Amino acid sequence: MKVLLSIIAAAGLGYFLGSMNFSIIVVRMMTGRDIRDMGSKNAGLTNTLRCAGKTCALFTLIGDLMKGIVAVALARGFCHLIHAGMMPGNDTHYIGYIAGFFAILGHVFPIYYSFKGGKGVLVGAASFIAVDYKVFLALLAIFVVMLALSKYVSLASIISTAYCPLATLLMSWLIDGYSFGRSFLYLLLSLPMAAMVIWMHRSNIERLLDGSENKFSFSTINIK
Repeated sequence: MKVLLSIIAAAGLGYFLGSMNFSIIVVRMMTGRDIRDMGSKNAGLTNTLRCAGKTCALFTLIGDLMKGIVAVALARGFCHLIHAGMMPGNDTHYIGYIAGFFAILGHVFPIYYSFKGGKGVLVGAASFIAVDYKVFLALLAIFVVMLALSKYVSLASIISTAYCPLATLLMSWLIDGYSFGRSFLYLLLSLPMAAMVIWMHRSNIERLLDGSENKFSFSTINIK
């Protein structure tokens, strides 16, 4: 019962915090416009940077990072509280993946904004800052290298996200010293998170294949 309660709490915290889309909030507060009607119409960091400028993008970055971190931290704290003394080692690590997945789900399908949100890359990355910062750093390195080589934010996001389950397994097993079985469980828990983000990039994949995807360039950013 306590495990089920922890999962429900993690899902609820993740989803309702994840539904707070700071791209929509910040752009509306600072410009009076809806980011979902601008540029690529995606309520995410890249579109905010291109269409609303660096200031809006900075506040969006901070807000979306914090909601992922807070969702995971609160879920793990709640799980630890109700399981204290009940589980070997008071393990609450698994619950972070559940909170992270539902934070991504909330970001993609936000209940506050007619279920129309962003693609989940930023909140997914933020979740891993709290779940396992080593995985986050590994994926960040892959993202930066791929962006530098390809100039496509979407391609860098897709490739780094695809490596998430493998990075989770290797970091848990080889670096943290968890058993292979426990590490494989974390891999399984990270799979839905990665799948959701990649699925939300399906239109980008189509544009990458037909050569119509926009490349990233600082010279095209609207500076405000």
